[in-house]
Amino acid sequence: MPTRRDHDHLGSGKFRIEIEGVTQGAFTAVSGLEASTDVIAYVDGDDMLVRKRPGRTSYANIVLKRGYVNTDELWNWYRLVMDGQVERRSGSIIVLDETLKEILRYNFFEAWPCRWKSFALDASTADTLVEELEIVVEKIERA
Repeated sequence: MPTRRDHDHLGSGKFRIEIEGVTQGAFTAVSGLEASTDVIAYVDGDDMLVRKRPGRTSYANIVLKRGYVNTDELWNWYRLVMDGQVERRSGSIIVLDETLKEILRYNFFEAWPCRWKSFALDASTADTLVEELEIVVEKIERA
């Protein structure tokens, strides 16, 4: 029986990522869900106050980390960018409760990879191989 109440804080460990064209995720971390709006300052005639209004909104890049799986889906998507072909995709970051029920969803649009980072190899540890993909997004919506 779930023990979570509506007013309880959510844990950060249960989530799912969906990206068009990516069938095997196994993502272990996501960061960069961030938006900021420029502030435009202006003055009006003899008004002694500096007035401010919102300008354009921009979104940070999203960084995805996943345990390495033997698939080339993310690498091939990034490879297209290196070859000068940008393939934009949409996707979602879905926060789950302890029963894996969807609680919150962020949808992103017009995404394409701008950085790929391979896993670190170290014979002295038994750590999981983790690769990173940083994607540019033009818009994020909370659904």
